Amino acid sequence: MRMVIFGLTVTSSWGNGHATLWRGLIGALAPLGWAISFFEHDTPYYAGARDIDRLNGGNIVLYADWENIRHEAEAAIREADVVIVTSYCPDAVDATRIANDSCRGLKVFYDLDTPVTLASIERGDHPAYFEPKGLRDFDLVLSYTGGPAIDTLRSILGARHVLPLYGHVDPDRHRPAQPRSEFAADLSYLGTYAEDRQAAVETLLVAPAARLPNRRFVIGGAQYPQDFPWSSNIYFVRHLPPADHPAFFSSSRLTLNVTREAMARQGWCPSGRLFEAAACGTAIISDEWAGLDSFFTPGEHTSAHRAAELDRILNDAFASMSRGTMEEAV
Repeated sequence: MRMVIFGLTVTSSWGNGHATLWRGLIGALAPLGWAISFFEHDTPYYAGARDIDRLNGGNIVLYADWENIRHEAEAAIREADVVIVTSYCPDAVDATRIANDSCRGLKVFYDLDTPVTLASIERGDHPAYFEPKGLRDFDLVLSYTGGPAIDTLRSILGARHVLPLYGHVDPDRHRPAQPRSEFAADLSYLGTYAEDRQAAVETLLVAPAARLPNRRFVIGGAQYPQDFPWSSNIYFVRHLPPADHPAFFSSSRLTLNVTREAMARQGWCPSGRLFEAAACGTAIISDEWAGLDSFFTPGEHTSAHRAAELDRILNDAFASMSRGTMEEAV
């Protein structure tokens, strides 16, 4: 079975949560019989912080310009059993139009940023990664967020068949590791800077650091501004490649999870960092949101489990198509 993915990035985890998720999912889908190609627009900011140049279980197609890759994309779509277009893919609309014209299999949209998508719609800002008519042309829509967001994707964006496909962690890559002195922390936080997380980060990490000058605090991430309220006992790691995440978490007595405002408001949207830290055996402090207490049954959220879930969803959709209907897989 052939799958073609048009996504944001799989080669760089800098400033995004997509790459690590795709690596785990693709690596776990390959043994199930999937041949996968991932089309990624080669952008300078990801090229400068590339974590991998080879994809376990799949093929990377890096391109500098969509017009130069269009014919290759058209050929891949024609041969594919499944075409997946994702949120924040720079050429999502062009890929979707080609899929509408020539895809013989399933057309799938995977929104890995559903709360951001819905918040944009509420503000009257149409996301650039799908057409104004919404998601009605896709056979299946997958959402990184569950709960009420599923119904909203149907009612507002016209998605016909929607299912959640949550985050996950690869336990072969994220497990307890040897602590490292540069990551040693009484409290750590790993996350890209975001204005809508800043108040919580200041409350839950910066303020405690000021009250506890003899304790060590560590922040890892990207895009932190110069005016961030650093103190002498808050240490910073600018970009932490996924290979270093286990050592980072394993070097912390506690680690902090702070959810972006749109995600917390929607609920049912666990970040990959939650699963990574849990897989490394690190105690987590988290802000609260609807559904949080439903995601921590041991062993459930591995990449292999999520790949098996996606494989079942797609095969159920194929069966529905062969019957001439698209009954929602449950």
